[in-house]
Amino acid sequence: MRLILVGPPGAGKGTQAARLVEKYGIPQLSTGDMLRAAVAAKTPVGLKAKEVMDSGGLVSDEIVVGIIRDRIAEADAKNGFILDGFPRTIAQADALAAMLDEANQKVDAVLELRVDQTKLVDRIIKRASDAKAAGQQVRKDDDPEVFKQRLDAYNRDTAVVAPYYEKAGLLSVIDGMQAIDDVTDSIESVLQGLDEKV
Repeated sequence: MRLILVGPPGAGKGTQAARLVEKYGIPQLSTGDMLRAAVAAKTPVGLKAKEVMDSGGLVSDEIVVGIIRDRIAEADAKNGFILDGFPRTIAQADALAAMLDEANQKVDAVLELRVDQTKLVDRIIKRASDAKAAGQQVRKDDDPEVFKQRLDAYNRDTAVVAPYYEKAGLLSVIDGMQAIDDVTDSIESVLQGLDEKV
């Protein structure tokens, strides 16, 4: 099963991905983690990425796609994977489709966690204050100002990916404002529907 999770930062993609990993035994592929791993492993693509990152630039689609290509070829991704944070653009979505096509594979479903963005900011502020109250470090991403910038970037750059997959008939919209377990149940309903289609 090859899945893509889309939705703004703070929508709960990481939480749901972790549950899917546990249930289906397929890896969650986060582009940020993969970039750091490729840099640490000094792979050819990782070295290229390091050069760009060290100069303060944004890693190009070509490099990100190269890292995804290397990662999905690994043994643990043979039965599927969950992409989180990729594709971020139409160009990346096209590149992913071409890459999977070469391997006679396809994306099975794209799950969009749709949320009320004004309530999302409140959720992040609460998450930050809960962490502080528990004596935990607040994630840098949970700083409300940083979070608003990430949300703006998502709306500007990444929100176009959902309509792309909707047109392809792959998108399922999940109400991300439900309780966490209800979001999981909604995702399960979609995935069971896939099994019935096969």
